Amino acid sequence: MLINYDERNPSEDLYYTRPAANWDEALPVGNGRMGAMVFGTPDNELLQLNEDSIWSGGFRNRNNPKAYDNLEKMRRLINEEKTTEAENLCSDAFYGTNEQQRHYQPLGDLHIWQSAGEYTDYTRGLSLANAVSYAKFTSGGVCFTREVFASAIDECIVVRFTADREGSISFVAAIDGRDDNYDKNEAYDDKTLIFTVSDGIPYACAITVSARGGKCGTDANRIVCENADEAVLIISAQTSWRTGNYEKLCISQAKTAARKSPLTLLARHIADYKKLYCRNNISICPVSGVDSSVTTDERLRAVREDKVSDNELAALYYNFSRYLMISGSRPNSLPLNLQGIWNKDMWPAWGGKYTININTEMNYWAAEIQDLPECHTPLFDHIERMRENGRITARSMYRCGGTVCHHNTDIWGDTAPQDKWLPATLWPMGMAWLCTHIWEHFLFTGDTDFLGEKFDTLCEAAEFFTDYLTEDEKGRLVTSPSVSPENTYFTADGSKGTLCKGPSMDSQILYVLFTAVINSSEILGERKDFAEKLREIRARLPEPEIGKYGQIMEWASDYDEVEPGHRHISQLFALYPADMISPERTPELAKAARATLERRLSHGGGHTGWSRAWIINMWARLLDGEKVGENINALLAYSTSINMFDMHPPFQIDGNFGGGAGIAEAVIQSSFDGVSDTAYISLLPAIPPQWKCGSAAGMKTRGNANVSLEWKDGSVSEAVITAYSDRKISLRAAGAFELSCGGKVIAAGEDIIVFDAVKGGRYTLTRK
Repeated sequence: MLINYDERNPSEDLYYTRPAANWDEALPVGNGRMGAMVFGTPDNELLQLNEDSIWSGGFRNRNNPKAYDNLEKMRRLINEEKTTEAENLCSDAFYGTNEQQRHYQPLGDLHIWQSAGEYTDYTRGLSLANAVSYAKFTSGGVCFTREVFASAIDECIVVRFTADREGSISFVAAIDGRDDNYDKNEAYDDKTLIFTVSDGIPYACAITVSARGGKCGTDANRIVCENADEAVLIISAQTSWRTGNYEKLCISQAKTAARKSPLTLLARHIADYKKLYCRNNISICPVSGVDSSVTTDERLRAVREDKVSDNELAALYYNFSRYLMISGSRPNSLPLNLQGIWNKDMWPAWGGKYTININTEMNYWAAEIQDLPECHTPLFDHIERMRENGRITARSMYRCGGTVCHHNTDIWGDTAPQDKWLPATLWPMGMAWLCTHIWEHFLFTGDTDFLGEKFDTLCEAAEFFTDYLTEDEKGRLVTSPSVSPENTYFTADGSKGTLCKGPSMDSQILYVLFTAVINSSEILGERKDFAEKLREIRARLPEPEIGKYGQIMEWASDYDEVEPGHRHISQLFALYPADMISPERTPELAKAARATLERRLSHGGGHTGWSRAWIINMWARLLDGEKVGENINALLAYSTSINMFDMHPPFQIDGNFGGGAGIAEAVIQSSFDGVSDTAYISLLPAIPPQWKCGSAAGMKTRGNANVSLEWKDGSVSEAVITAYSDRKISLRAAGAFELSCGGKVIAAGEDIIVFDAVKGGRYTLTRK
């Protein structure tokens, strides 16, 4: 055994004393492409299996050919506030010709019936430091351990059985869970099962067994192991989406892995995983009187019912978000969907697709700050899959150049409107928002080769709007038709509306996208004429405005919301994830952003997990550590299942990543525009008052630097900044400090120190 599961770190271990009662209590493992939910039942184990490219079918063209002929009519109706007529026209001419895009589906259920009777001393858990799920129990005087891990390096999921008495391991394993809708479920040979399905995207799953001592083999559609000293099951899967020889390849991968010893597989997996996981962490000192040694479900209960602040549970949430990113999004995998890669349903909530009016983007908010840039690449790959489809949608629906996508996409990069739901469907900003992630990746990494490769993609996303934008009555350039994602307003006459022109979020997204293209053009020396055109258009975009409640207006007119506590707070895109509003640079807008949050929350906002996570980030940007702490506690208390998954409800993984990003934003914030001399880094801008002491290591910043720091009594005691680019850095930390490099003091100051960082330089900040 490589891991002592009895030694637990409250910031890095999920821990329970009973098996999972349902899917929302099971524990996730994943290697980017394959995933499993592990229930940990001693005598009837269940692994609910996934592979990221198992979807319901192939691509289909759903673009509505009637859209362009009705575009100007739609705009006229919106201008005249004839909302009912506009919405009737939308349902006829602008919805997709088939309502649904393709949806995500499960692989199947692996059942393991282990010979174990009455049991005692039961524990199960998930080691985030090693990416291994385990269950331990004693039965018949024998201590059994079952470990499950998903190996990226060996492309398989492994179930390892051990016991402290030789000859004690016996089990039967079989796969089902697709409503008996399969082509093969049989023995491939005397050690391997093959399971194939041809509905939707065809796939194959191979399960092979090996053992030390006893005997093992296949029996019809089952694997049987008897009286072994140690045993291992290896699960591999492939689909026709990736290869024509999916059955042959998955068998080969399973058998190749089986030729390695179980300990070798485990050691290879841990070493590969730690290359990513060990780059970054946050540790927060415990609160006096809070018992962090109890089970994870009891810790969550204490936050909810006893109103305790469990600092180490917040750190666990952060580390769990890193674990999920590494486990669910690796180079050459698909990007994380609404459920990540973990889904049990043939028809999951919202199709388990990529919802790109916030959720997919939120999945990747923390990827760069947590120094996991390669985990971000599946999103960039998927944007490329969307480009050609987006060109077709742009031309056929709107007669515009460039590329566009609405509020959802699927495995095929479908860009036509999804659903028939007025508050969401006809929103043309999905591609634009996704492409801002390209720019963010560059700001954090300084990778000009990457920026050069993706520059045309950025330009295409912007080009669509050079044709699509229309002039409003104030001479501004606005989107029309559009919506403010999923929200509804009251017009002046009291009627309800969703379709509109120039919602605030649209203009904010376009400001960020256009700025990315303009600055990229300057960096690369390319398409300067196009950049100048965007500069002129950007100057005519609506700016954030303050409304009658002192709030940031959500629509071009100061409408009231039908639901004042709505989960989307789209008008604050400018605050987070964008950097257009800040207390220092735009104090009046920051005050209005605060009023917006307070108004939403006073009417019940933050009631979904991902919305609460977004709110944490926004309070952090407003530099309000007390509110950050309150909302982290609310996220843990009311939107977190006992397996630490985010609950919308139901399960949606975006809240996990958004919450992780919010915790990071409390500890460190950074800004850089890509072209100026100076990157700005702020240490401990918004930590909650209860976070008296702690440390953070490997926090990546915009401007391509890496920061590790320690704090005591709520203030920075020491920080180390490693520069990966030549850059002037403005470093903010409350108090008087000295900055040294190579043992020599190079700068000193109070609250802000500005210095010229040299690539490869290591700079130490110490309190005077």
